[in-house]
Amino acid sequence: MGKAKYPKPFDGAISKFYKEDAPIDIRKAIKAADKNAILDTSYPYKTRKDRDEYEELLEDLQIELVKMQSWAKETGARIAVIFEGRDAAGKGGTIKRFRENMNPRVAQVVALSKPTETEQSEWYFQRYIKHMPSAGQIVFFDRSWYNRGVVEHVFGFCDADQRKHFFAQVNDFEKMLDDDGIILVKLWLNIGRAEQLRRFLDRESDRLKQWKLSGIDVKGLYKWDEYTSAISETLSKSHSPHAPWHIIRTDDKRRARIAAIRTVLSKIPYDMKDTDVACLADGKICGGPEILND
Repeated sequence: MGKAKYPKPFDGAISKFYKEDAPIDIRKAIKAADKNAILDTSYPYKTRKDRDEYEELLEDLQIELVKMQSWAKETGARIAVIFEGRDAAGKGGTIKRFRENMNPRVAQVVALSKPTETEQSEWYFQRYIKHMPSAGQIVFFDRSWYNRGVVEHVFGFCDADQRKHFFAQVNDFEKMLDDDGIILVKLWLNIGRAEQLRRFLDRESDRLKQWKLSGIDVKGLYKWDEYTSAISETLSKSHSPHAPWHIIRTDDKRRARIAAIRTVLSKIPYDMKDTDVACLADGKICGGPEILND
């Protein structure tokens, strides 16, 4: 018997976009490249990081994360890490590498669904406050209050006054977290347009990854420029001395995961840190908002 054929999610809308609506240069880049090639010509590396080198370094970094976890538990430190970025930029996969060897009671993931009717009537930041870390805890926010600055704005889920109010409060909100002793690290994972579409096509054809796709992902393919504008404005208005943004270019997932872990480790004064491993992230792919490439 031959293999059963299964329908693609959203009636193959991602394949349709690729064949009919994607910019010609994006289509050509995807068609011409092998799986290890970097599609964005402005990315500072042409191919992905060597797998063996990556896995060896990742293991060393995960040992540092366990040290950080022990330090947090012993000292009562509270650590919150925000993972934001474009769709398919690698937030979930990066969080997974952070937590693989950590205690799930200490290191928790918060991924909130859309607000309930009751939550919509509350102060915008209220539903996030209840998930802030208590003593000895590390919380990874898989998306965060920055939904209002980008996704909600792009899709019209908030109005202009609500977004303006968000920008008027977000820096003060994060300053209060900092003043209260919470170590807040904000990561923005950014991806080139061709690589994003390649990952979406991969998800569409892989039955083990199709669950990652949503209607917002499909509609978002047509809103690249709107996203670009919203991201640029959001980062410029919320990049502050007490809560700066760390932009990581993720066209190579391996380099991006290493950069993300190193960025967080560099911000935490945990004991017995191996500074040869937990050093600063690669400045070619990680930096402030000025490194944003769209």
